[in-house]
Amino acid sequence: MNNTAVSDTYGASPPDTKSEIDGVGGPTIKISVSYGSSLHEIHLPAQSTFGDLKKLLVPKTGLEPEQQRLFFRGIEKDDKEQLHQEGVKGKSKILLMERAASKEKKLEETRKLNEMSKATEAINGVRAEVDKLSDRVAALEAAINAGKKASEKEFLLLTELLMSQLLKLDGIEAEGEAKLQRKAEVRRVQGLVDMVDSLKARNSNPYSQSGNPATGTTNWETFDTGIEGSNDDPSTTSSSTKVSEDWERFD
Repeated sequence: MNNTAVSDTYGASPPDTKSEIDGVGGPTIKISVSYGSSLHEIHLPAQSTFGDLKKLLVPKTGLEPEQQRLFFRGIEKDDKEQLHQEGVKGKSKILLMERAASKEKKLEETRKLNEMSKATEAINGVRAEVDKLSDRVAALEAAINAGKKASEKEFLLLTELLMSQLLKLDGIEAEGEAKLQRKAEVRRVQGLVDMVDSLKARNSNPYSQSGNPATGTTNWETFDTGIEGSNDDPSTTSSSTKVSEDWERFD
C-alpha cells in the first residue's frame, strides 16, 4: 500500500464540526445580530450563507427562517448569498427584522385568543347565574311535587330572570370553542324556561296529567334576539313556549 495514501487516509485531522454548518467549512467568525432590543452573538463559518445564519437564529429569536429579513450595511440579503462574499467578517453587525406578514398573523392570533378568553369569561359569568336559577327551579318543582301551591309571581320572576340571561348570551361575540359553550348554555336556559312553563301549568291545574304547558301569562313572550320585553299586561300575551322557539336561532 502506498505510504502517502495511508498518511492521507489516517493522518488527516478530523473536521472541526463546531465551525461547520451543513458541511460548510472554513474559519469561524463571530458576528452580532440585532433584533429589536436584543443583540445576539453568533459563531459560524465565514463561508456560510445568510440562509445558514437564519437557521441559527431560530432558537434565539423564535422566528422561522421564512419570517426573517437580514440586512447588512442597510441592504437586505438573499438566503443564498455568502457572508464573506458580501463583506461580513468578525465583529460585523447584521440587522434582523420580522416580516410584516408574520407580524400581522401573530397580531391576528393574539386578537382571536383575547376575544375567546373574553367570551369564555362572560359565558362563565352567565353560567354561574343560571346555576342559581336552576336551583330555584328545582326547589319550585319539589314544592309542586309535594302538593304545595306556588305564587304566580314566582313563575313570572323566574321566567324574567332566565330571559335576562338569554339576552346576555345573545350579546356575547364568540368563535370556536367559546361559541360551542355559548350554544350549550343557551339550550340549557331554554330547557329551564320550558320547565318553568310546565310547572306553571301544573300549579294552575294540579289535577291535570297531561304535563303540557298551559297558555303562558308572562310579559316575556315578545322577546326575540336582542329585543327588549314588552310592558303589556301579562294576561294579554301568548304562550311563553314561543320564547324558547324564538331562541332556537342561536348559533
